Amino acid sequence: MKIKIEAIKEAPVSLLRRAGYVFQRKEGEEMSFVRPLARAGYPRFHMYVKVDMIDLIINIHLDQKKETYGSGTRHHGEYEESPVLEEEVKRIKSIIG
Repeated sequence: MKIKIEAIKEAPVSLLRRAGYVFQRKEGEEMSFVRPLARAGYPRFHMYVKVDMIDLIINIHLDQKKETYGSGTRHHGEYEESPVLEEEVKRIKSIIG
């Protein structure tokens, strides 16, 4: 699910830390952040973030459990039209804009 926060006035890491997200890594123009919902690390909200001029573009999904790789590769996540994901987006917007 994609969301756009317009005209940010502080660093993305600071904004998202306020919303409970932890910076993971940066690859090129994109940063990765997570917010675990359990001590074991999963399920967790996972987002990829980039700055477009002064706007923050967030692509967020919910990882239900750790991905599995190999034949029949699967990523166990919810990406669109999930009530849990929609609630999280509302929460993020209320905190950072």
